[in-house]
Amino acid sequence: MKRGLLERLNADGVICAEGYLFEMERRGYLTAGEFVPEVALDHPEVLRRLHQEFQHAGSDVIEAFTYNAHREKMRIINKEDLLEPLNRNALKIAIEVAADVPQGQEPNLVAGNISNSNIWNPEDRTSQYQVREMFEEMAGWANEAGVDYIIGETFYYAEEAFCALEVIKQTNLPAVVTIAPMAENMMRDNWAIVDTCKELETRGADVVGMNCFRGPETMMPYLRKIREAVSCHVAALPVPYRTNEKQPTFFNLDDNNGCQVPSPHGRTFPTALDPLYCNRYEIRKFAEEAWKLNIKYQGVCCGAAPVHIREVSEAMGRKPPASRYSENMHKHFMYGDDESLPEHITAYGGKA
Repeated sequence: MKRGLLERLNADGVICAEGYLFEMERRGYLTAGEFVPEVALDHPEVLRRLHQEFQHAGSDVIEAFTYNAHREKMRIINKEDLLEPLNRNALKIAIEVAADVPQGQEPNLVAGNISNSNIWNPEDRTSQYQVREMFEEMAGWANEAGVDYIIGETFYYAEEAFCALEVIKQTNLPAVVTIAPMAENMMRDNWAIVDTCKELETRGADVVGMNCFRGPETMMPYLRKIREAVSCHVAALPVPYRTNEKQPTFFNLDDNNGCQVPSPHGRTFPTALDPLYCNRYEIRKFAEEAWKLNIKYQGVCCGAAPVHIREVSEAMGRKPPASRYSENMHKHFMYGDDESLPEHITAYGGKA
């Protein structure tokens, strides 16, 4: 039997791998700057494979790669005619991968996805109507495809998040809504971060929380407050970058490590963040703390690789298939302590 989102959350939690945009760009199948997931049409086999790698690492959810696959983004790249085919193919791939598990294993959940529009304007009703229409068509395609729930994510306007939630609830599917405050440490329409999550719960969201923009250090303080303020389940999906109090999002990060060749556009985001990456142990520490706070919907956002999802999974007490290959430094030729290793080499390890 396949349990639903809330049943799983109430039992042993849910892991949702995100980060497809950055990972596909790193692999050479997506254009940085545009960040439109054309890979769902151009190279569906590559998207399928990444879904499978996140699945192998412990993700309980196959999230359809429709982030930024909305009408406004497609208009900017002059491919609006591909909007519906892209969405439908991404959903089809996600559903197929979610069902493709070993016999006797519970199938993965499938999540539809709508995201920040980048055109929402609190002072412009026309833009708000356009955003709602974009959300409605994407949520409609997801519902028709048979997803288990819908994610609305990366909202930095509270009212846009409320709009997304309202659209999702029209489908009668469970709603996960996560916000992504920018460096002002509040929503851009002057809603406080915690108050936004409280309002989302009041309006019927099943899971509320934060995703993207912020790394572990600058997301966790708000997650503690959100967990205390709401009764519903909480989501935590940071980016794997070392944001800090002075530079709270990855948009703000500077490379202070003596970079000799800065990016042509003068910023580390989005293509020169490499030296600012969290290591896997930092992600595990974040996930362990979140788990202790009873934050049971976890993942990693832009920048995530399967290894990060494995760390989250193990932090939540899981042993996914990828744990078969978790590190075993006892056997390392130079740093190990296994008695079978030659002493003259392991002795050298302390000097290297």
